[in-house]
Amino acid sequence: MKELKENHLIVRIFETRSLMGEEAARTISEKIAELLQTKEHVNIVFAAAPSQNEFLASLQQQPVRWDRINAFHMDEYVGVDKDAPQLFANYLKENLFDNVSFREVHYMNGNNEDLEQECNRYAELLKRYPTDIVILGIGENTHIAFNDPHVADFNDPKTVKIVDLDEKNRRQQVDPDDKYCFVSLDKVPTHAITLTVPALLKATFAYAIAPGKNKADAIYHTVRTEVQEHYPSTILRNHEHTIVFVDKDSAEKL
Repeated sequence: MKELKENHLIVRIFETRSLMGEEAARTISEKIAELLQTKEHVNIVFAAAPSQNEFLASLQQQPVRWDRINAFHMDEYVGVDKDAPQLFANYLKENLFDNVSFREVHYMNGNNEDLEQECNRYAELLKRYPTDIVILGIGENTHIAFNDPHVADFNDPKTVKIVDLDEKNRRQQVDPDDKYCFVSLDKVPTHAITLTVPALLKATFAYAIAPGKNKADAIYHTVRTEVQEHYPSTILRNHEHTIVFVDKDSAEKL
């Protein structure tokens, strides 16, 4: 493992995705245990994406007190069938939420007839359960949650909002060989619900997991480019407690 630091951001580079996932799981499970020494419950926001596979598998092998954790997710498609595997709620159910016994799990509903009401409902939940840990992915266009460059607002007054997705983001969601992705671009939704950038950064501790060659440009910008909304993930450098876990492929341009 290699480590570098830029501003507040710590980047840990691993030889393989599996080693990256194992170390991220160990680090985060240790942080959960530390927080539970002084808190009755820990509130965690999870990302949903294939980039999280190794981490989520490893996290379930850790000695975590799941019954003292309240779980949330950070974004959801609008208008996707409730049983579709591409729905982020269903990805998290299958890869984590249904496999361990959380205290509470709170899902976003991208099929609510009143999406503004759904945003407000979820924002109230996050206010009631302030985020202790956020576990992010980083998109190919450097989006965090579904804050693409054209909608990312580092001073967003909202906690949860509806956004339209840019084409690069939507293309990232296409993979006919992955059941959690879409078979073609025309099947990818154009809108989603997302936690805003300030909502993500309210977490006391932030961890980002972003392996793979297709993330190399995004990781380069995250670490090396000036902090700016055009590259949303650069804001992670301003958060005092953030670690990014990458493999050698996603770190190849650092």
